[in-house]
Amino acid sequence: MTVANRRTDTRPQRSERHGRLQQRGLWLEYATLGWNVSEIVFVVAAAIGARSVALAGFALDSFIEIFASIVVVWQLKGTAGPARERRAIRLIGLAFFFLALYIALQAAVTLALGIRPDSSRLGITWLAATTVVMFGLAAAKRRTGAELGNPVLQAEAKVTAVDGVLAAGILCGLILNAVAGWWWADIAAGAILVVYGIREGRAHLGRSD
Repeated sequence: MTVANRRTDTRPQRSERHGRLQQRGLWLEYATLGWNVSEIVFVVAAAIGARSVALAGFALDSFIEIFASIVVVWQLKGTAGPARERRAIRLIGLAFFFLALYIALQAAVTLALGIRPDSSRLGITWLAATTVVMFGLAAAKRRTGAELGNPVLQAEAKVTAVDGVLAAGILCGLILNAVAGWWWADIAAGAILVVYGIREGRAHLGRSD
């Protein structure tokens, strides 16, 4: 077999492997979407029951993560043109700013009215599971994105990893509240979301220019 023939033979293999990797990337995004949709139901219920600023903010963050995953699905399927992608990224950035504003206002109202967030077993259980799942999905997305040479999937892997870090931070606040009665730990965990929202909002708006 000549060198030219060997090169021709490898092209279908590369194309097939690329297709498998792209499909894996899509399934990872579908798994992220499914988890975040379920998360909204559980976290909103826990936030209302515990009057938790941090849990309410994390529920809002789940909406943003859903939108971000949809943008990546568009990109992997080739249905998002450059203009549509930039517009979507800009909307994600604005949503992050809204998240920061909402949490800051809710925390201020909570403190002004003397509301003391309760502990939440449901919130603790769900966030513990979310921490594990998000770090696992982030690692798989990062590896798949690197093999595909897809910077969008690799960037979204970082968003998923940050989601895991946020879940872990809020989880610590809920545990401190439940174990030691440190109600202010919930407010402190909410403050993490404010900083995160401002940082990510600026980053996404910068990418949309």
